[in-house]
Amino acid sequence: MAEFRPSLPFSTALIVLKPTYTKVAGVRSPVLPDLKDGFQIFASFKTYGGTDTTVDGVYSVVDTASVETWFRPDITSDCVIVLPATGAKYQIIGEPENINMRNQFLTFRVERFKGGA
Repeated sequence: MAEFRPSLPFSTALIVLKPTYTKVAGVRSPVLPDLKDGFQIFASFKTYGGTDTTVDGVYSVVDTASVETWFRPDITSDCVIVLPATGAKYQIIGEPENINMRNQFLTFRVERFKGGA
């Protein structure tokens, strides 16, 4: 089996926010901490221009990206990734993959989300 090597250097700074949860009217809601309370990682961040989707006849482009970084067990599917240069926030899609279960590299996909009604 060939050994995994990252496709690009880990040169993009990212901030990882781990949400806490509160109950509002009986519903468990995530609360994101401030940027200063997150932790910084360096990773390769590739967007490929987003993903085309059609839902109920409406065509849209969803801003997605692939991330490769050093393994950290505290990066989980409920974390939010922030690009400090733009302030863009991304939700992790699925569970981050521990490559070859060696606790060396982590890869995952993210999808951008924006606030608003």
